[in-house]
Amino acid sequence: SGLDIDYRFGTAEELAENGDAFDIVLNMEVVEHVADPLAYLTACQKLLRPGGLMVCSTINRNPKSFAMAIVGAEYVMRWLPKGTHEWSKFITPDELYTLISNAGLEPVDRKGFVFNPITWGWKLSDRDLSVNYVTASIKSA
Repeated sequence: SGLDIDYRFGTAEELAENGDAFDIVLNMEVVEHVADPLAYLTACQKLLRPGGLMVCSTINRNPKSFAMAIVGAEYVMRWLPKGTHEWSKFITPDELYTLISNAGLEPVDRKGFVFNPITWGWKLSDRDLSVNYVTASIKSA
């Protein structure tokens, strides 16, 4: 592709301790599994260069997300092992915006991921953040 991409493996905290810095941090379906979301997002913020972008996807916390992400995905469809998620660790979009802001980033956009069982596909939604959603945030220059 001609792109100079540098992939790293490790925890956000380990990479931040090393002083590593990146233009983009992809935080996909992680924040709902960590013990301290604010500490984790703060470590992610430290990994960004000024002007850098963090994309964070997670699961909303409401009855629909329990039905879809836990009952549906883990027990009915068996897409994930049973017990993968703890509903109490799911994060509402407003909570995530607050956490991201408190971590030193500026949330700039969010969209929902909506699954269509008829087409067996996913689409982005400006309005439906009821289960899976993604947030984009920027580190100030």
